[in-house]
Amino acid sequence: MAGFIPTNEAAKFKNRYKNRTPKRKNRKMLTNLPNILTLSRIGAIPLLIATFYIQGPLGNWLGLGILSFAGVTDFFDGYFARAWHQQSFFGKFLDPIADKLLVSALLLMLVAFGRVPGIAVLPAVVILCREILVSGLREFLAETQVSVPVSRLAQWKTTLQLLVLGFLLVGPAGPQFGPLTTTDVGVIGLWIAAILTLTTGYDYLRIGIAHVGKLDNPDRPEDAPGGAGGEPE
Repeated sequence: MAGFIPTNEAAKFKNRYKNRTPKRKNRKMLTNLPNILTLSRIGAIPLLIATFYIQGPLGNWLGLGILSFAGVTDFFDGYFARAWHQQSFFGKFLDPIADKLLVSALLLMLVAFGRVPGIAVLPAVVILCREILVSGLREFLAETQVSVPVSRLAQWKTTLQLLVLGFLLVGPAGPQFGPLTTTDVGVIGLWIAAILTLTTGYDYLRIGIAHVGKLDNPDRPEDAPGGAGGEPE
């Protein structure tokens, strides 16, 4: 009969089409603007590191320009994803990772090049330890099918961190702010950011421990002491 396709040939065609579908979805996922902005934030990290090896104020100001670009992408990737209904699990997964990579890499470089003076290294250590703690907590809870979304306070924390790191990045090349140098402003902001970081870290830890307690005691009512709590707002 004309147009008849044998069953085995039809099955092969169907399987071939199914195999292509995930590739098309992955390609679309990687080419939508919000995810491109998030990926560009990760791509900016090597460029930012390279500015530390440029002598003179030029390197400081180039670094600030790249950091500013990264900060703008941190706002607009989420904005466009919501406005254009392009939110994806890939974006939710990658966005906090991009922020953590950017902040951690920049803190390490600032300390290595002596732009975080003296005892101000302590808040930098606090911020790095918190990022490791939250990342480990997310990884563990993901294995138990529990999602811990980024809270609004944590988003403001990231914004403050990027702002503070900008002051430290410019450092001695920056202007005076009354009796304070640009580095002094950055150091003060770093302590404030560390306090905010501890606050959000405690929120995530509290919720994580509550979920772990629920996993260890599945028969315990949720409203009992040690039951699973709500997500941070």
